[in-house]
Amino acid sequence: MASAAPPALKTITAFIACVGPKRWAERMSQIERDAGSSQRVGRALAQQHAIEITLERLRRAKPCYTPTPAEICLVELAREAVLLDRALSPAGRTRFRAVLIAAMQHEATLVPMFHLLRTALLQRRRGFTVTFAGLENEASYDLLLERDGAEAELVCDVLSAEDGRDVHRGAWVRLVDGIDEDLQTWLSDHPGRYLLKLTLPQGLNADACKLQNLQGRIRTMLASSSRQENDEACVLRLDPLMLAAAQIGEVKAETTLLSSLRREFGHQAHLAVTTKGTAMVALAARAGREDEVAVALRRRLAALAPTRLSGTRPGILAMFIEDTDRTEWRHLRDRLELEGETRQFLTFPEAKIVVAVTCASRLELLGGVAPDAACDGELRFRNPAHPAAKVAGLAPAVLSSV
Repeated sequence: MASAAPPALKTITAFIACVGPKRWAERMSQIERDAGSSQRVGRALAQQHAIEITLERLRRAKPCYTPTPAEICLVELAREAVLLDRALSPAGRTRFRAVLIAAMQHEATLVPMFHLLRTALLQRRRGFTVTFAGLENEASYDLLLERDGAEAELVCDVLSAEDGRDVHRGAWVRLVDGIDEDLQTWLSDHPGRYLLKLTLPQGLNADACKLQNLQGRIRTMLASSSRQENDEACVLRLDPLMLAAAQIGEVKAETTLLSSLRREFGHQAHLAVTTKGTAMVALAARAGREDEVAVALRRRLAALAPTRLSGTRPGILAMFIEDTDRTEWRHLRDRLELEGETRQFLTFPEAKIVVAVTCASRLELLGGVAPDAACDGELRFRNPAHPAAKVAGLAPAVLSSV
């Protein structure tokens, strides 16, 4: 099989050696099998395991292939992992490889480790000496930063945006996937274009019983030719699809319809489309209240500070907001939701030992090449009340970026 360009291939091969070639191959096979169950599940898994899938694709790429800027960033972080593996003590290397092995199991991903590696790389480029204290010394924090005689402890943590949503995207994918055949069968007997709106006051998560119950209610509504059903758990309404994009004879692009639905229902809506020939059902779901991703961030910060920081040095909490898309990330920033909740946290007693909080997403992880990525690789909020807030040596890591 043809392979990627030599430098990238060498780096990826060395990284896979840290994970274990057999374990890596098994993980790739598992992702491929799971993704084959349906297109929706496949798309969700491709997003969830984007790092692993990208590295595997580059490993198999032809020598003439030119990696994209985002792919180059991932290879660079894989190189950082290899260099770290070689630099750690035997005990530290054992802990590091245990983290990599855990990332290859169940629902885990490489995102937390790559967030850690990228954060360390970012701070080194700012002139800090960086020690992986968590891996090397089993410290409660992850990194120890030093610059011009000043020190700071840094904790890397990943928060899923699902923690701030009443309707989880993963559960939505499973819900729609489970009724897809029923919708197609119904469309065979009811050709046309429809919109099924779901309002879910009690939310929707990974609870299998709730999923099955909601799927059953949708099937019952379709079978009874009813157009509306509601109780305290959900409101279902089936109407003709009146969006302009659906009235055009050309509906070959599902993305076109989804874009119209997004404009109609907003960035927090959960959307899907099922088709049968030229017939279709568009589905749009909303929770009973607005998402509270930034509120979930504030709660996580309050839990992390007293448990992960020693309190003997200024502390930095470096948060990675996972499971967001570009639109949501931009919304959280433009409406100052992350800034507002973070600055509220910085007034709490738990934040007395925190000199700064940073936030990043996949857009920043991939080198900030996307136009919606935060400048300087992260959003950064300084705690002006901390005694070290104006220490010159810490300035590159703590000065507010917004």
